[in-house]
Amino acid sequence: LPSYLIPVISKNFVNPDTIFANNQMSLQDIEIYGFDYDYTLAFYSSHLHTLIFNIARDILIHEHRYPEGLREYDYIPNFVIRGLHYDVQKALLMKIDAFHYIQLGTVYRGLNPVPEKEVIAMYEGSHVPLEIMSDFYGKSSHGHTMKQFMDIFSLPEMTLLSCVSDYFMKHNIDYEPVHLYKDVKEAIGDVHVRGIMYRAVEADIEKYICYAEQTHAVLRKLSENGKKMFLITNSPFDFVDRGMNYIVGKDWRDLFDVVIVQADKPGFFNDRRKPFRRVTDKGVLLWDRIHHLEKGQIYKQGNLYEFLRLTGWRGSKVLYFGDHIYSDLADLTLKHGWRTGAIIPELRKEIKIMNTEEYVHTMTWLQALTGLLEHMQVHRDSASQMVIQQWINEREEMRLRTKDIFNAQFGSLFRTYHNPTYFTRRLSRFADIYMASLSCLLNYDLQHTFYPRRTPLQHESPIWPEQTSIPL
Repeated sequence: LPSYLIPVISKNFVNPDTIFANNQMSLQDIEIYGFDYDYTLAFYSSHLHTLIFNIARDILIHEHRYPEGLREYDYIPNFVIRGLHYDVQKALLMKIDAFHYIQLGTVYRGLNPVPEKEVIAMYEGSHVPLEIMSDFYGKSSHGHTMKQFMDIFSLPEMTLLSCVSDYFMKHNIDYEPVHLYKDVKEAIGDVHVRGIMYRAVEADIEKYICYAEQTHAVLRKLSENGKKMFLITNSPFDFVDRGMNYIVGKDWRDLFDVVIVQADKPGFFNDRRKPFRRVTDKGVLLWDRIHHLEKGQIYKQGNLYEFLRLTGWRGSKVLYFGDHIYSDLADLTLKHGWRTGAIIPELRKEIKIMNTEEYVHTMTWLQALTGLLEHMQVHRDSASQMVIQQWINEREEMRLRTKDIFNAQFGSLFRTYHNPTYFTRRLSRFADIYMASLSCLLNYDLQHTFYPRRTPLQHESPIWPEQTSIPL
């Protein structure tokens, strides 16, 4: 074989603590750092998913009259991944790529995969038309029948949908998928709204919050460098206060110039009508008009336009971190020119897998096979075609194997085989930088410039050396 068809095995291992850039950004320009709370400042252990799943399952049984038999189901930790689409009308969970194609083999009804032929029959192929894709925020509204699950809190929701659906199918119970979706959504919402989850976390905070020291170190570093900081969260004050006392200490509010709770994101970024309201430490709502956002005070609701007017903070000097690409980051980057940082905890696990020898070898051979197929397909004689067919089969086998390394049902969060996922496409559009956790900031000084790697376009020759921005 010509040597140019066999790629060199890469020894470029990636440090999981790297901050990755989609867009060039210098921390030198950033004066103000903003944070979401859940999964950004407060990073939760997987115990929280089990807790949410169990409470929501019990709400379905007690209040929505779902069968008692659902108690047989426990939370399945590695069943789903973030970024999946759910067809509300058909009760199907699936992974869709950046070009709106369903990744065959990742369509699940209940806990079982749907055969490829059936998927193709249902969707008349594997492409999902734009008009039935989820709307801008990933919601299934205004005739969109797909819902995209984008935040980490949605893992128990997807798992519960799958388990209930599985129970109904196993017992041949006829059910309306739209009602199931709405009931599960409401039950999961109630876990938050009624404060059940908040009380459980507050009662055993060490069990649920991880990496508190690293988060504290990041906030301390920013404060010592004279940076302004603010917090905008949908969670209530008591819950945030208890968590921040644990992460930082009693004086946590001294670090933040502005603290906004129960903000109702993403409405906060769009709805100009809701004014800010001051909240006392005891949770009492005050009625006075807000003329300044004062340090040490707690504010509820409000909206971004009022926030910008009262603080005078503008665009490119602000860097805001969140874990929900739509609710936290999309409007800020598109409408207000803020710089954005996405917290993607799954990166750690995926990078560790990508650094294994098995993965590197598999990917290298997969690329070699693809190169061989591309170059050798011109040979149309039967002997050559037989070999080519064997290569096609082997390539298919290897693609499945690489998918399963990440997650047996849905594969990697970032790729569907060679294409980026729909999640990745949105991530690269709405986040200037992304990282596994806030603690990654500890590896860089606050003058650092993040440069995206220049990946060659399809018509460009890959002549420049690979760079990986691993902090030294």
